[in-house]
Amino acid sequence: MTFGFAPSSAASFSSSAASATRMLEPAEWAAAGIPLLRSPREVVSGLHTRHRPAPATAVVAVLDPDERLCASASFTSRRSPADGWVFRNALLSQLRRVIPHDLRRRTPVRTAVLLYCREGDARWTEEDGAWMWGLRDACTLHGLRCGAYITLTRDGWQVLGEGRGGRRPHAASAPEPFATAETPPPPPRTGGVASEVLRRAAAR
Repeated sequence: MTFGFAPSSAASFSSSAASATRMLEPAEWAAAGIPLLRSPREVVSGLHTRHRPAPATAVVAVLDPDERLCASASFTSRRSPADGWVFRNALLSQLRRVIPHDLRRRTPVRTAVLLYCREGDARWTEEDGAWMWGLRDACTLHGLRCGAYITLTRDGWQVLGEGRGGRRPHAASAPEPFATAETPPPPPRTGGVASEVLRRAAAR
């Protein structure tokens, strides 16, 4: 049992007004200079294969300068109403769990991206705005560049603020095999004098 006083109407208004500022409109996000993903579908497919997100699941991932995955984590969030401050804390907690911070660097090298699987269509919602605010703030506090915010719905995936998207994967699709979700590593080189010497030695 919890004891206390019910908040006054003024306090409630102040709290809701504060929450309303903890979100970003699409125009604000587009003007923030978020770096573009070179291969968004590969990133989305890779995260979808690893984490198999269901609606209300967020996947935060850290990419190196070559867009290779350094670390990722997924968690569910059913916060209502949407609050960017709460989302920021959840993202920061996951980032601290899976990868060291880069706060000692003068310029961020690694980039964090967020994939959020949700119900509804691909149009921007206030919940998306709160996730954008949370991602941007969490990146600042962890020494990362703020990267793309991607929604995953039954219609497919979409990089908000960029207009890029696709029909697969979507919120109800089965994960792709890793062979198609990612480019396999190149085979080891063969041939040359050293290889010929080893081949002869093995034949003896």
